[in-house]
Amino acid sequence: MSDKSSLVADIGGTNTRVALAHGAVVDGNSVRRYRNADHGGIDSVLHAYLAETGVSDAQISGACVAAAGPVRDGVAEMTNLDWRIDRAVLGRTLSAEKLAVLNDLQAQGHAIGNVPPQFLDELLPQPTPARQAAKLVVGLGTGFNAAPVYDTAAGRFVPPSEAGHVSLPICCDAARLLAAELLRTHDFAAVEEALSGRGVERLHRVLHGVDVEVGAIMAALAQGDAQATLTGTAFVRILGTVVGDLCLTHLPFGGVYLVGGVARAFAPYLLDLGFAEAMHDKGRFGPFVQQFSVTVVSDDYAALTGCASHLAHL
Repeated sequence: MSDKSSLVADIGGTNTRVALAHGAVVDGNSVRRYRNADHGGIDSVLHAYLAETGVSDAQISGACVAAAGPVRDGVAEMTNLDWRIDRAVLGRTLSAEKLAVLNDLQAQGHAIGNVPPQFLDELLPQPTPARQAAKLVVGLGTGFNAAPVYDTAAGRFVPPSEAGHVSLPICCDAARLLAAELLRTHDFAAVEEALSGRGVERLHRVLHGVDVEVGAIMAALAQGDAQATLTGTAFVRILGTVVGDLCLTHLPFGGVYLVGGVARAFAPYLLDLGFAEAMHDKGRFGPFVQQFSVTVVSDDYAALTGCASHLAHL
């Protein structure tokens, strides 16, 4: 390389992806994936990446990692991985002064506006919003989370959140059955236990009494299977209700952005299975909620792009 690059990483519960970026643009050819089980921490992953790519520490101007877990004061505690990640950990590998740690949904929030248009599928359109209108990113994958996005005169602010662990709304019979099962087995019924990959499986189990993996459920849904359709309809009903609740909390006139593997998998079915009706089912505030657009983000590198964009504006 003739100029310096930033190093960005997206740390999930199972794998970590690492890449180089120039400004807010991630070099797709530089992306590498590593199994977390093969490493004792993010510093080990970064050492492996530098060795594999031949990039030297001197060529890195900054580093930002997104972690799937709570982040407080720049310290990430992984939800499904025994890793602690902070600036000191990054500093053991890299000498760059610009070092940052984000929650994975914060990274997705920083990506909005930098995602190529071919990766944006607008489900519920609205007129062009004001430039500084708040946005909302909602992530559905291994877990569930949401984060508001604020564009201010001082720059973009994406506060961390753990929205997946709020109480599950009892918005339909399926949600009631799932909540009863979760109270029996977990002593608490959380949104994430419905709106995630394992949530799809749990919904199917309480509705039909059989254990089926989420991939098989989605394949059956694509074929019009009656049981899978009932499960999908329940999932979409709960999702629409939760997104509507979040809209009333954050007022995202700049739009709602659904991200993550489960969001992408359900994207073709959301409107047909009643997402808009569930989202707008807010009594006298139903027409008010209709003001918020909803877009599905299909860019698999969005979290990396968000890390790069955050670094570029530090």
